[in-house]
Order: sequence, then C-alpha cells, then structure tokens
Amino acid sequence: MTRRARVLRLPTAGPQDTQPLAAAFDRGEIDPATVVAIVGKTEGNGCVNDFTRGYATLALKLLLAERLACPLSEVEARVAIVMSGGTEGGLSPHLLVFCRESAPEGAGPGTGRGKRLAIGVGLTRVFRPEEIGRQAQIDATVEAVTAAMAEAGIAAPSDVHFVQIKCPLLTKERIEEAARRGQATATTDTYSSMGLSRGASALGVALALGEIDSAPEGAVCRDWSLHSAVASTSAGVELLRNEIVVLGNAETWSGDLAIDHAVMADAIDAAAARGVLERLGGETVAVLAKAEASPGGEIRGRRHTMLDDSDIHSTRHARALVGGVLAGVIGDTLLYVSGGAEHQGPPGGGPVAIIAKV
Repeated sequence: MTRRARVLRLPTAGPQDTQPLAAAFDRGEIDPATVVAIVGKTEGNGCVNDFTRGYATLALKLLLAERLACPLSEVEARVAIVMSGGTEGGLSPHLLVFCRESAPEGAGPGTGRGKRLAIGVGLTRVFRPEEIGRQAQIDATVEAVTAAMAEAGIAAPSDVHFVQIKCPLLTKERIEEAARRGQATATTDTYSSMGLSRGASALGVALALGEIDSAPEGAVCRDWSLHSAVASTSAGVELLRNEIVVLGNAETWSGDLAIDHAVMADAIDAAAARGVLERLGGETVAVLAKAEASPGGEIRGRRHTMLDDSDIHSTRHARALVGGVLAGVIGDTLLYVSGGAEHQGPPGGGPVAIIAKV
C-alpha cells in the first residue's frame, strides 16, 4: 500500500487550545486515525519549569483519546507529541500535525514526480534519571532513529532532512530518587540537564545517520566537533523517554509534499533558508529550525550579549533572533524555532528544514 503524508499548520490561542485540530477533524480534513505526530510551539519560557508543554501535550492526548475512542496509553503508544516552549519575539504559537494516509488509487509511487515526504516515528524506552545525558540515551536514540527510518521506508541517510526529538530532563525529585538508589546523575543542575539530554539525543541522531563514527559519553556537551546537520532536540519535564519524528523523502511515498534542509552557519544566515526555498519551490507548509547563541560571544565579528544576560536566558534570545531572521525570509511567523542546539549543527548555527507543496 502506498502512503501519502499530510501536514497541517494550525495557529493556537494558548497551550490548551485544541479547537483548530478538532475543527479539522470535524470538517473531514484529516482522520484522527492517521495522526502519527504533533510538533508545536507553546508560549512558555522553554526552561525546566515550563509547564505549557505538558499542558498542551495533555490537551492533545485527551482530544485524540476522545476521537479515537481509546485510552490515553494507546495515544501515547501511537502518536509522538513534541511541544517546544518559547515564542519569544514574533514567533507565533502553533501546531504542526503530521498524518500518514493511504494514497488514492492511481497515486502510487513511480509516477516520475520524484521522492515525496515520508514520516517515521520512534519511541525509546523510559530512561532512569541516571541515564539522561549519558551513553544509554545515545544508544537508545540510535536504535529508535534507525527503526523510524525503516518504518518510513527512507532508503538512505541522505534522504533524511530533519529529526525532531522530545527528550527528558532532570528535576530535583528525579535526582534525589536516583540518589536513594545509590545512583549519581550526570548533573545535579536541572537546567544543565536539559543541554545534556539534548546533546546526547543529537549525538544519537548523528551516529544513526552515519554523520559521525562514534559518540562516546564523554563527548556530550564537550566535543563540539561532533554534531548532526539534521537533528533538532528539545528537552521537557513532561516525559521520561525520547519521542522521535524522522522527516525525509522517499520514492515509495506519493502526494505533493517534499522536504529539504540546510545548515545555518550562524544565527543570521538567511541565505541558508533562501537556498532551501529556491530548491523546493512551491508553497511553504512548515518551517523547522534550531537556534543558539554563539558560544564565542560574537556573530561575524560583532559582539553579542545574549550570554551575559542574567535576567533572560540565552536560549530565549536566540529563538527570538533566529525567528526574526527566518520570518523575514519566509514572510510568516508560524515558525517552529527551538532553542538549545548542543551538537545540532555547528556552534552558533543549526539546521533549518522546510516542507513545501511541490
């Protein structure tokens, strides 16, 4: 059976707002049974205590459970939900809903139109607190990404253009639970745990796709020469496993959507996004990108102060900056821009991917 990808981009009025998705179900635009992943931006702070992510995730699970007439546990087993907090600057809260449908008769592959968007979903096992940011998380991510590629029928790593992961973080409660068992966590700083989890997950992507030859635990957030050109990882308190969405192109999929990507060399590399638009052509359906403050304190030789602000964390500044640059290129503020790009592109830069109707 030939598959076809469908992607909806839905503005939201708040983390609890599932009405746009419910309306899409009601008017028959998409079938709830075809939803395999939801990626979104919420208006929290994107830090450890950002509960808008969990609020939005629960609201979406409840809607899907109602429409599918199934328990929440079944929704959790079949749909990857990745909520990224932080809509600083002009970024607009929204949902990207990814569906896998059966293609209509006569719309199978081999029509001469080239590869089309393919969607793979992978879920790791639940991690113990002491495994977050360490080898166990890297290895489990490798396995899940590899399985998601196979599930999607993506033939080669070069056909993968974006791998979005939601990964866990450490809270004081989780750190203390591990300590009571005689286990030490990778860090006792809850905010630092976000970077370690993101970094370990990104190295898992890079290893799965053959972008690097090895990913030792000691390299996490230390060896910045190791990175992925397509990984996007976001940490949150609302889960204890990695939920993975692999986006690529495959000959075995039909439809009118395709994805391409580039790596922004720095936060103002608008040319990278323009190049993707030119290669794809057509109508932009979704934009996904990573952002971080250049660790050297400069952008193209000009000093920035994002790392010196004690009131607002640099990840929040970076999202606003990259969001503004991309909004100027795309002409829209419904952009998925995630902060904290450890091992996701070169230091100070990060991947940008665009899905378009072609």
